[in-house]
Amino acid sequence: MATTTSPASVITWKLDPAHSSAEFKVKHMMISNVKGHFSGLSGTLTEHLVDSTLSSVEANVDVSTITTGDPQRDGHLKSADFFEAEKYPTILFRSTRVEPKGDGEYTVSGDITIHGVTKPVTFAVEGPTAPAKDPWGNTRIGLSATTKINRKDFGLNWNAALETGGFLVGEDVHITLDVQFIKA
Repeated sequence: MATTTSPASVITWKLDPAHSSAEFKVKHMMISNVKGHFSGLSGTLTEHLVDSTLSSVEANVDVSTITTGDPQRDGHLKSADFFEAEKYPTILFRSTRVEPKGDGEYTVSGDITIHGVTKPVTFAVEGPTAPAKDPWGNTRIGLSATTKINRKDFGLNWNAALETGGFLVGEDVHITLDVQFIKA
């Protein structure tokens, strides 16, 4: 017997870039983390209220919006040594699986494309929150998500050897997303 999903049980949410952030951190000189973020975010969450495993998310990040607090480093990250932003202007994520873990936690697996290379990734997600009305009548939800990737898996290979041993830039990149969505 086929099942149908009523329109009321599916909600489409649009990412609110003004109240969302995509941050990353990576080891620098093997002694501390350097953090940065992207401000150019867009995306859609399709939430299935009856069966969350049918939910999906797609997100885009404008690589040219990277900032680390150092314009010279930001320019280097946009160059062919790293993101090659002119050739690969967007980071794209498309979910392939949503799994509830209980107490408002999920794992969201999908494909992320960085620098023209697509690899599977899994995010640990807290949320979404209960819907809330903002002062302008919009309905909003929020969530946080984290993952770790190896930058070399995406062809971001530039590095420099340190005189004391080791390398200037770590391979592991920790990604944290804090996002709000507005009901479409």
